Amino acid sequence: MARSQTAFQLLLDIDQRCRSLAAGLPLQETRQQGWGGIGFRMGERHYVAPMGEVDEILHEPRCAVLPGAKAWVCGIANLRGRLLPIMDLCAFFGHELSPQRKHRRVLVIDFEGVFVGLLIDEVLGMQHFSERSLMPEAGHDSEPRVAPYTRGRFVREQAWQVFSPRALVQSPEFMDVAL
Repeated sequence: MARSQTAFQLLLDIDQRCRSLAAGLPLQETRQQGWGGIGFRMGERHYVAPMGEVDEILHEPRCAVLPGAKAWVCGIANLRGRLLPIMDLCAFFGHELSPQRKHRRVLVIDFEGVFVGLLIDEVLGMQHFSERSLMPEAGHDSEPRVAPYTRGRFVREQAWQVFSPRALVQSPEFMDVAL
């Protein structure tokens, strides 16, 4: 019996030491609220789309060309039996798409009846920022054509414009795809 009490005392000692080392951790109330999104690149600029606005990320699929569509409409792809129009987001904003095809990705947006894929140069993974560090104004590094679809920026190593795909798909200019 004395042996089990010794083992129990040892466990109590370990518990007490762990609690004393954990005392310096921040309390739940003092943590900053986090903001997360999908980072991507168009040309040399970095953007981040809010998590809830991107439904899926795909490699660039094969597309059937749509005659009579604007130059930035790549075509239409079959995504698990569903027709997905693919739009070259770089071309829509007047830029050239990266020639490195292996890095290109498609951000799939499914919002209020609009199902579309946005072809971009590269996905840069999940990006996390403190909500307090969001600067509501786009700033001097925002492009005039992209500015209507941005909702501020975060700054770390570089500026990350907060890009809203939902604002884009609600835009009459983006929805007008016919020549």
